[in-house]
Parts: sequence; structure tokens; C-alpha cells
Amino acid sequence: MFDIGFWELILIAVVGLVVLGPERLPVAIRNVSRWVGAARRMAGSVRDELEQELKIQELQDNLKKAEQMGMQNLSPDLQQSVDELKKAAEDVQRPYASKSENTDVASASSPTKDKTE
Repeated sequence: MFDIGFWELILIAVVGLVVLGPERLPVAIRNVSRWVGAARRMAGSVRDELEQELKIQELQDNLKKAEQMGMQNLSPDLQQSVDELKKAAEDVQRPYASKSENTDVASASSPTKDKTE
């Protein structure tokens, strides 16, 4: 990441010892290591989100190709992408479908007046 050699680290340690003193140097090192750790975690989460977005974009592109080909004679990887998208769509719609089924059952079981007048 940074091009810092051994002698540069020794120079930074000596300057830190002279400037901060032996009492405050360990606390400063802990704080810097916490900041570096937080920066690494943030970079990792951003990288994971970007990878996820790229995967979604790739699936969408494959679906567009499949639609243009008429969903027939698809290559195996395009067929796999289409199947993954269908499964994801079913998983997303499943909670809504169960709610609407419950609503339909409740409305069907409620008494209604006959309108045969």
C-alpha cells in the first residue's frame, strides 16, 4: 500500500518518541492502529458492495441478452443467470404472495350480503 521501508519506520518511531515522549507514545500508537483498522474495514465493506453491484449488473446484462435472444437456444451461463434471476424474483415475491393469500382468505371467509334483489 505505502512504500515505507524499514529505515523510514525507525525514523518515524524515533521522531514520535522525541515529540510525544515515552508516556504518550503507546496511546498514540493505539489510536493510529484503531484508525487504520477502521479505514481497512470501511474499504472492505465498500469493496464488497461494489462487487455485489457488479454481480447484479452482470445478471441484468445477461437477462437483457436472454430477452433479446427470445429465451431460446441460450448458452449455459446465460441460462444459469436467467434461472438465478427467476429464483431471486420468486424469493422477493414470496412474502408479498403470502400476505395477499392471507388477505384473500380473510375476505373470502367474511360474511357478505346477497345482492339478489
